[in-house]
Amino acid sequence: MRKHTPKLLRATALAALAVSLVGAPAVAAVTPASAEPVRQSSPRGHQSGIVDHQVPTRGCSRQLTGEPGVSEERTIVSGGVTRSYVLHLPAGYRPTKKTPLVMAFHGRKGSGQQIEGFSGISALDAIAVYPQGLIGEGDHTAWQGAPYASGADDVLFVSDLLNELQSTLCVDPARIYVTGKSNGGGFAGVLACRLSRRIAAAAPVSGAFYQAGEENCAPRRAVPILDFHGTADSIVDYLGEPEDGLPPVFDWTAAWAKRDGCDDTAQTIVAKDDITAFQWTGCRAHSEVVHYRIEGGGHTWPGELADSGPGHVTKTISATAVMWDFFKAHPLR
Repeated sequence: MRKHTPKLLRATALAALAVSLVGAPAVAAVTPASAEPVRQSSPRGHQSGIVDHQVPTRGCSRQLTGEPGVSEERTIVSGGVTRSYVLHLPAGYRPTKKTPLVMAFHGRKGSGQQIEGFSGISALDAIAVYPQGLIGEGDHTAWQGAPYASGADDVLFVSDLLNELQSTLCVDPARIYVTGKSNGGGFAGVLACRLSRRIAAAAPVSGAFYQAGEENCAPRRAVPILDFHGTADSIVDYLGEPEDGLPPVFDWTAAWAKRDGCDDTAQTIVAKDDITAFQWTGCRAHSEVVHYRIEGGGHTWPGELADSGPGHVTKTISATAVMWDFFKAHPLR
């Protein structure tokens, strides 16, 4: 077994960050589902066309319309449809300093407030954005790429939303990252295919990677991928569900390693308690592909701060802490 590299995970730092996330006050700032949220509509409306390249940020030094450390629900118009998202600026946000942005996508039936609450992403030193999916099959929220999605162009929505955020906030265009859980994790994979030159890295959790959603996936650069999945996931089977178009999770990660031009064989970099992590190296353009297998893990977010789904939740790692280290190591180059 090869020891893990410092840029991925340092056990002591990880434990400290996991503890800080658990104690962070950000979850209390989530707009409750029953409360009236602060709403702000975009004056720019629909932006035409998906933008898959790095866009200069024009929002630095602009007057803030929100309050750092507080989560607010906002809206924009994309594809002729009013879409909503939760925005959380870090407490130390300064309009003159370019700040990383992490966009997190909820699972089917979920909401932006829900994934904010259990992930703790709002405790990071980053602009946290939680887009809201539209109602699809069965009157449940969902994201593009799944057979039960609404049919809306969610990739366009993300592109338009990034345009809006970069025009009003001091976003670092080289440090835009995506994550998500379940159907939202699958959508993070779709975005890695479709917005590879705008998104620096992706880190899905318990992802539902429908093959139809990634058909003809041809990223224009090698995208760093970090994946987490439990072997006892009762919603998205770790071993795949061919009848539903879901590949084995390890195979999905290995396919990304191939796209990124990595070495064929993964190396074990972590083997501790219920966690085994595999890394593909030798990738093009300083990319990296990593898979965390959680033995006995359910359809859950490792290190969750609130209920994230059915089954066992590992506390050996915090997915949020590990992905933050990964993100920081992989800006757009």
